[in-house]
Amino acid sequence: MAAKKHGDRPVLESVYSVIALVFVLVACAELCGAATVVDVYRLIQYDISGVPFGSRLAGLNHHALSLHFPPGADLSRAVLVIPVRDLNLSYVKDYLSERQPLGGLLFLLPQIFNFESKESSGDGEELFKNIVMELEQLLIHTNIPYPVYFAFENDDINTVLADIKRNDVSGQPATATTGGYKLVVSTTEPKKVASPVMSNIQGWLPGLKADGDPNQLPTIAIVASYDTFGAAPALSVGTDSNGSGVVALLEIARLFSLLYSNPKTRGRYNLLFGLTSGGPYNYNGTHKWLRSFDQRLRETIDYAICLNSIGSWNNELWIHVSKPPENAYIKQAFEGLSNVGEELGIKVGLKHKKINISNSRVAWEHEQFSRHRITAATLSEISTAPGLFENTGSLADSRNFVNEDAVIKSVKLIAESLARHIYGHRGKNIQIFADEGSLAVNPSYIRSWLDLLSRTARVAPFLSKNDPFVMALKKELEEHTEEVILQNEVLDGIFTFYDSTKATLNIYQVASVTFDLLLLLVLGSYLIVLFSFLVITTRGLDDLISLFRRPPSRKVKTA
Repeated sequence: MAAKKHGDRPVLESVYSVIALVFVLVACAELCGAATVVDVYRLIQYDISGVPFGSRLAGLNHHALSLHFPPGADLSRAVLVIPVRDLNLSYVKDYLSERQPLGGLLFLLPQIFNFESKESSGDGEELFKNIVMELEQLLIHTNIPYPVYFAFENDDINTVLADIKRNDVSGQPATATTGGYKLVVSTTEPKKVASPVMSNIQGWLPGLKADGDPNQLPTIAIVASYDTFGAAPALSVGTDSNGSGVVALLEIARLFSLLYSNPKTRGRYNLLFGLTSGGPYNYNGTHKWLRSFDQRLRETIDYAICLNSIGSWNNELWIHVSKPPENAYIKQAFEGLSNVGEELGIKVGLKHKKINISNSRVAWEHEQFSRHRITAATLSEISTAPGLFENTGSLADSRNFVNEDAVIKSVKLIAESLARHIYGHRGKNIQIFADEGSLAVNPSYIRSWLDLLSRTARVAPFLSKNDPFVMALKKELEEHTEEVILQNEVLDGIFTFYDSTKATLNIYQVASVTFDLLLLLVLGSYLIVLFSFLVITTRGLDDLISLFRRPPSRKVKTA
């Protein structure tokens, strides 16, 4: 008996090996043809006061369909692949509003929106930019119960999309029975970002006091919010909004540090530079930064100039204020900017918008200053107050759409008007920062910082307090100013954010069920023949026949 069991072992081991081989082959049968692998960027997921917005799922494992799918196709187990070039915004809007079941969405962005792309924008690309901005506003203000991803067009994914379209048009869309392409994103489900941090950075250029002057010098503040918010946090670089404001602030700090480094040319004004966080969230970081000021500092600030989106304008900028235009400091700042603007060929307009105290919504950064009883204004190319999460660093706000010359002219405008005010040259056509002088604006400096900002996503909840970019800003401000302070604050609890912002998408070309069944039939037949051969050669034909013979009943054994 023991010998018989010992003889059975080789047979069983062979059979087990064959069975294992079959399972491996069956598992690989569907995913045997990997078409391509691409980086994808998930639609942001966040809550406001517990109300959910954005994409609520991250994992993906569905077949791909194009917009040419046949009527009646089951979309609940499919991912719609939609190039922005072919986007029908009304269709997407209707589909989302009706909350129809869908496995997922994949939007393909033109390379012009990729910060790594060297393409230049043309007339046609401006149309795509407007479409992307509208799409983004639609997506971030909707609760979407399935994964939504963005990817950039390339040759591989365009080839796959062409095949998908061809199958859909022929009436053979990808399903479990017909095969096609399957999109797979293997990732853990999103988790809440715990205690997101906002980092504010401030630096000083102290003015020169007259001998025996006991009074504090007046202060002018130059401020720019550096963080962003967009449909895809990993792509929200905000080159214009508000990368251009950050670059302008750094260059203005550099220019005035040259003047203030010499006691003979140091002005009798303190200059306060602030790089603030939390801009998209009612300028929450600015509010907490101002709250940290003592009463003496507040009283010394004549006014603050907040810089916002000054990199893609067409020779026209706006000064937005909350206090009446008749206010002495507002009038002073406006006239100074307007006079210099005329010399540079820039039209500067004034927009007055009162603050609604009962509304917690803050449209402009200067409104937080006004709420703290500090005179302030925002200089921007935007003529009307933006809505919530509008113009905060969208997918379309890339390097290719920022006019470098516009940033340079904006710096000249601000720096020259400030200098004329500080040194008492208001109304005089004196160029302190002349192009050919030692105090000229540095285009290379501006270009290098624009490039860096265009490669750096800056959505505050996903930036740590020791983030390399935050540290780079602090170090740069230390190069040009004194008493640089990094202030870390926690974002107010009204906003909740979730991780899983970037993933890898595997696109597989899968076979149809018919092919799988045929493969299983062939493998099954092979297994039966191999099993029979092994039994006959090791134990004989009689034992093989006995395996299929019905065992005797218990009654027969008893008899």
